[in-house]
Amino acid sequence: MPRLRLTLAQVNPTVGSLTANSALVRRGVEGAAAEHADLVVFPEMVLTGYPIEDLALRPSFQQACDSAVTALAADIDRDGYGDLVVIVGSLGVSAEGRPLNTAAVLHSGAVVATYAKHHLPNYGVFDEFRYFAPGNEQLTIKVRGIDVGIAICEDLWRGVDPRPWADDLGLLVVLNGSPYERAKDDARGEMCIRRAQESACALAYVNMVGGQDELVFDGDSLVVASDGTILARAPQFDEHLLVVDLECPLGLSTDAVTVTEPLIKDDRDPAVPDVAEVLDDEEEIYRALVLGLRDYVTKNGFPSVILGLSGGIDSALVAAIACDAIGADRVFGVSLPSAYSSQHSRDDAQDLADRTGLHLRTVAISPFVDTFVDNLDLSGLAEENLQARVRGVTLMALSNSEGHLVLATGNKSELAVGYSTIYGDAVGGFAPIKDVPKSLVWALARWRNAAAQHRGQTPPIPDSSIDKPPSAELRPGQLDTDSLPPYDLLDDLLDRYVEGDRGAGDLIAAGFDPDLVVRVLRLVDAAEYKRRQYPPGTKVSAKAFGRDRRLPITSRWRETAE
Repeated sequence: MPRLRLTLAQVNPTVGSLTANSALVRRGVEGAAAEHADLVVFPEMVLTGYPIEDLALRPSFQQACDSAVTALAADIDRDGYGDLVVIVGSLGVSAEGRPLNTAAVLHSGAVVATYAKHHLPNYGVFDEFRYFAPGNEQLTIKVRGIDVGIAICEDLWRGVDPRPWADDLGLLVVLNGSPYERAKDDARGEMCIRRAQESACALAYVNMVGGQDELVFDGDSLVVASDGTILARAPQFDEHLLVVDLECPLGLSTDAVTVTEPLIKDDRDPAVPDVAEVLDDEEEIYRALVLGLRDYVTKNGFPSVILGLSGGIDSALVAAIACDAIGADRVFGVSLPSAYSSQHSRDDAQDLADRTGLHLRTVAISPFVDTFVDNLDLSGLAEENLQARVRGVTLMALSNSEGHLVLATGNKSELAVGYSTIYGDAVGGFAPIKDVPKSLVWALARWRNAAAQHRGQTPPIPDSSIDKPPSAELRPGQLDTDSLPPYDLLDDLLDRYVEGDRGAGDLIAAGFDPDLVVRVLRLVDAAEYKRRQYPPGTKVSAKAFGRDRRLPITSRWRETAE
């Protein structure tokens, strides 16, 4: 049978940077040519970056994308790689002027075929709304005598009908921009196996990698044989060229666009495909958070980040993520003690700085707080929130003065129940752990320390930050459990309500205390206005606040025990 050498180019594009993304593709083509590949496939919308949201509707951007695809084909040919078949994702436009999610086939300096099945919605990520362009239900190209079908992203999830290709198809390539979610790689792999078996042909799934606003793409590209065997798999969260040899039947389709003829003699040494190990749950999530923060900082041009270091577990984990993402020399911590800050919290913040090498300064906020309290006659909760707001003002002032990006350090459990202060700990430009429940914060901190010990390095997070009871330290002896149930119980309840959309009756039937259910659910529902004002942060769950779960701020619906 004919042999096809396939390269899947798992790369990290930047939204809107057509020139840089074209250069990224050209480097990938060069790498594939060095492996003597016949076909190289890039992710969905690699030339535009993804998701482009309302950029898809702008005529000037549409025209620039069209020109970029044509120029890219010519550039690849001038680079000396015109004989290589290249498939790239980009933005197209229908005859009616509607944006299209397009795959372009490049060869010998020209665009020889395009597949543009789906109209492109003008929102963040494709969901259940899908428009089908008539008259272009499939595209098959013939490469080295093998019929190769082309599909885009949700074709895989919604189910490409394999019957139009019948028995002619040797390979189905699927271009993807599939955002990361916890454990999604398991579902993705199972889907690829099922589709390969249904189509009775090899399937190649190529996904992009990198961060884009709240989304992070993990790569995890793979090639599956027709019997469901995984032949090759790229590592998660890293750019990678995945090379694999496929023996496929000679294509019989008379409708396929012939791009290259079969090789008369193939004397290439066999390619040895990579099969990357699947990451453990904590490592996978941690690496997603690191990549999401790194790309948000670098793609937006921030030189550094700044955050308040309280000595607690949340700010400690965020600091560790930041150091891993951009280097400790670009991370600036600020200890902001008030009259109620304990010495051990200050010591833990210093210990963290010593362990990681980040910059640390101390700005005592008591004089600022006293001025407000004396002039406004504040007490109780107003005084507690004032401390958080003075800290927020201080961090934003240093950001304005020195150019740092402020990182908010709140976690998903706190956001869920409104345990944050608007214009206080909620200030910032990015919130790395906003989609991480408190229980998972502890698990990630322990994993990061264990990983450091395994490598013979100093664990970045002090043990005391992990072990001590969490406290906002806004009044004497304060603990989070004064206002909230224990976090393991709270997170279990929140997971069922937020992720599972379970009502109060279901939760009570599952064994939760009725009074607790009503109290927590009312806290969640009442805090929607706070979540709307919280900074963006990396999505790692199926239902991230603000992106996947969005409820009316003004609503009288309340869950009750009845």
